[in-house]
Amino acid sequence: MALELKQRGRQLLVALGASVINAIALNDFLTPGKIFSAGINGIAQIAALVGETMGFHIGTGWFIILFNIPIGLLGWFKVGRGFTVYSIIVAGTTAVLSILIPVTSIAHNALLAALFGGILTGVGVAYSLKYGFSTGGMDIVAVVLEKTTGRTIGTLMMLINLSIILLAGALFGWESALYTIISIYAMSRVVDSIHTRHQKLTAFIVTTKQDQVIHELHQTLIRGITIMPSVGAYRHQASAVLMVVISRYELYDLEHAVKETDAGAFVNLVSTVDIEGKFYNETEQLRVRQSEQHPH
Repeated sequence: MALELKQRGRQLLVALGASVINAIALNDFLTPGKIFSAGINGIAQIAALVGETMGFHIGTGWFIILFNIPIGLLGWFKVGRGFTVYSIIVAGTTAVLSILIPVTSIAHNALLAALFGGILTGVGVAYSLKYGFSTGGMDIVAVVLEKTTGRTIGTLMMLINLSIILLAGALFGWESALYTIISIYAMSRVVDSIHTRHQKLTAFIVTTKQDQVIHELHQTLIRGITIMPSVGAYRHQASAVLMVVISRYELYDLEHAVKETDAGAFVNLVSTVDIEGKFYNETEQLRVRQSEQHPH
């Protein structure tokens, strides 16, 4: 119980830290230079600037709150409460801080503003993903759309960001759109370097407590586990290598489950380029959990 509270506290600190970083990126780098963030924050920036041209001075933060209310409800019922709660905490706190923090230009060069705005946003997004949630907004929408359209989250996010770039160019000039591309690219590179660029990962877990680890993983994840007997070369100690393929959103849950069961386990994460065969998506996992809770 104490360990669980410690983990929840750590997630909450990461959520708050990501919110501060995202708000600074918006108000001190991106918004002053009419450079737009990816996802819902970028759409909120465009809405705020369009409102200003029409005489309505409504800050970006208010639009972030407005857009995330229906998205949060959608995520709550369609994606999962754990993922959605922390994601909405990040989105909501980012919105409040962007209202409270004055918009000031730290980097007076547009290229520097685009780069540092993208880097800071990438740090906030990457650490959110690393701890099992997102920065809210379009991440939640993309997960829901993946279930209904069958398209990958990456493809949907690319289309959303492309729409932001085109809107930025059409409304505020194509130079603004080009700097937005630089910012989004910088963000994606930072996310790749801190977290992972691939949607799926393969985890190889070397443990001497295979039954306990397998039990904990089955309690946490709905994933197949392959057991490979192994022997340590140095001490000739018998162990097992457990192979599990997961989505990037499940990485934190896997690491937490292994650490809680076998603190001495060795975990090797490998980027998975492609898979063939059965791999449960979120909808299929939800059905399995419901069938386990309500057996016929």
